[in-house]
Order: sequence, then C-alpha cells, then structure tokens
Amino acid sequence: MPKDAQATIDLNRIREMLKQKKGRMKLCLRACAGCTLCAESCFLFRSHDGDPRYMPSYKVLKTLGTLYRKRGKVSEAQLEQMKELVWRNCVLCGRCYCPFDIDIPNMIAFTRSILRSQGICGVYPHSMGATEEDYRQCAAEIQGEIESDSSESE
Repeated sequence: MPKDAQATIDLNRIREMLKQKKGRMKLCLRACAGCTLCAESCFLFRSHDGDPRYMPSYKVLKTLGTLYRKRGKVSEAQLEQMKELVWRNCVLCGRCYCPFDIDIPNMIAFTRSILRSQGICGVYPHSMGATEEDYRQCAAEIQGEIESDSSESE
C-alpha cells in the first residue's frame, strides 16, 4: 500500500476500536455458517433480485471481517468500498434473522462507527436515489444553520 494512500487513515484509531470489541465481534464472525437465513429476512436483498451485496452476512464479512482479518491495515479506497455496503446497502432495520443469534445490526453499526472515525460517512438519501452531491449540499446547509444558530445564542 503506498504511503500517501494511508496518509488520511488513522490506523491506530481503527486498531483501537477493533480491539475494544474484539472478543464478541470475532466470535460472531467465526459463528457465521453461511446459511443465508439472514438474507431471506432482508427486504433489500429480496428487492435487489438476490444481489449478494445486499445479503446481511456478506456485508458484515466484507467489511468488519476484512477489518479484523487485515488488523485494520486498510486503504481509504477499501474503506470507501465498505461505506457502500454498510450505508447504501443497509438501512439497519434490524430484521436480519440469524439462527446463531449473531447481532448483525450491531456489527454493521460498529463498522459504520469505524468508518466515521476516519471521516468516511455514508448517505441514507443515496439509497433512495439522491446523489452524493445532493447529500453534501444538504449537509452543508444544515451545518450552516447549526453554526448560525450557535452564533446567535452566544
């Protein structure tokens, strides 16, 4: 991995976060039997003609699983790919059923928090058809309103 690709990624922060939940998360990752029952309970998987990128277990294994397997040594490009899986392809509805009691929503939420720690944030409207630019413009407007409100209260 080129050094400049790692410049914006705080590997120590990623490793620190992974270490905090290592026992539980690695147990859940190992427990996945690939039975696909979680996919059957996911409306996004069903509505996207069985596209594996919408399968809950796929999303977890390709994101959090990769982070643990690589011990947090990932590039910004890899984190951007993970962003698509855990934000665009999941709404965290909590409906993913696992017969082994793997808490898939918690694992996806944890992955999101790791990405946010690196300044990589997903876009909910994007999953509903809005563009990334629409989201960024909306976020900038909201940030401006927050800053305006906070300066008025001082």
